[in-house]
Order: sequence, then structure tokens, then C-alpha cells
Amino acid sequence: MNDREKIVSGIEAEGLVAIVRVPRPEWTLPLAKALVGGGIRAVELTMSIPNALEAVRTIDRELGDEILLGVGTVIDDDTCRAAIDAGAKYIVSPVVRPSLIEAAHALDRPVMMGAYTPTEAQAAYEAGSDFIKIFPADTLGPGYIKSLLAPLPHLKIIPTGGVNLDTMDAFLAAGSVALGTGSALLKKEIIAGENWDELERLARRYADKLAGLKARLGR
Repeated sequence: MNDREKIVSGIEAEGLVAIVRVPRPEWTLPLAKALVGGGIRAVELTMSIPNALEAVRTIDRELGDEILLGVGTVIDDDTCRAAIDAGAKYIVSPVVRPSLIEAAHALDRPVMMGAYTPTEAQAAYEAGSDFIKIFPADTLGPGYIKSLLAPLPHLKIIPTGGVNLDTMDAFLAAGSVALGTGSALLKKEIIAGENWDELERLARRYADKLAGLKARLGR
């Protein structure tokens, strides 16, 4: 099994990707430590964070294999390669851009391409995307995921947007291989107050609920 395959398996095993989009890069390390401490190891830092790649380097250096660190909001090939060079284990894009897949795969890293329609999702799959990020999933809901997978069961779907403690069950039951969550977990008041203990407690709630749901679904 190559590195890309191991990372794909790791993301599926984790089952939840925390999406970090914050205005201050100095928050990213304590934030990542809180998430990992709470049992959430798969973390995506978005390129919208100021000096995002330096934050990736810092987290990679400090946490190493304790975290499954990816970089999101990647929309061009140079950023893809720079993110992987900084330590990203996977690349996430909000759009379908086949050249990103080629760039990441050349460096043995998996990709999540963003899609909204069945045509976009299938196009991303045919281009080689390891996962399909259905985004924004809050406007579509779990029923859409189930309907999409009926004719396209080969898609490895990770919905993003609208995933929280109340909707996790339905999104997993619909057939998602993992879930992406952002502001529902990384609450503005927690982050702004730098309340990392509270973030760790909330992360533990998510991790514990996910473990129970996966056990119930036989996953």
C-alpha cells in the first residue's frame, strides 16, 4: 500500500474532518492540539488562513503523525504542490480541477474535489479524485447523498456544510464515507475566546458520537 492509499484509508477510518478557517494563524496550533486531544485527528487548514502554509509547517513539525493534516480551498496546481511540500497529507478543493489531481497524485497524495451536481461528482471521480466533497451539503441534505449514491455507488462522498451533532447520523446513514464539519465544531465564540479546553471537550463529543454511530452502522 502506497502513501496515498494509506492516507485514504486513514481518512475513512477517522470518519470526520475538522475544517479550520480562522483569521489568525497563531490560533491554528493550539486549535489543532485541542482537536487531536478531543479525538479528531483529521484536520483541514484552509488556504484562506493568513500564512496558511507556515501554519501547516508548524503543525506538521509539532504534531507529526498524531494528526492527519490536509490543506483546503486549493484551486491551483502551484498551491497544491506548495501545500504538500509544507506537510499536507491530502488536498481539498471546492471545485473540480483535474490538473490538481494530477499534481497531488504525482506526489503520492490524495485529493477531495468539490462537487454539487451528479455530473460534477462523476466528472471528479473520472478525473481520479479519491473523495468527492459534496459542497455545500447544507442546502442538499442527507437525502441528496442517498439519491446520488443510488446510481453512483462508487463515489466516496464526504459532505461538507450542515454537518453537526444533530445531522451526523443521517449523513452517515445516507452512505457518506466520512463527514466534513467546520463552524458547527469550531464555534466562533470558542475560537475568539481562545477557549481550547472547551474546544477539546466539544471535539470529544463529536468523536464519541461518531464512534457510536459507526458501531451501530457496522462500520
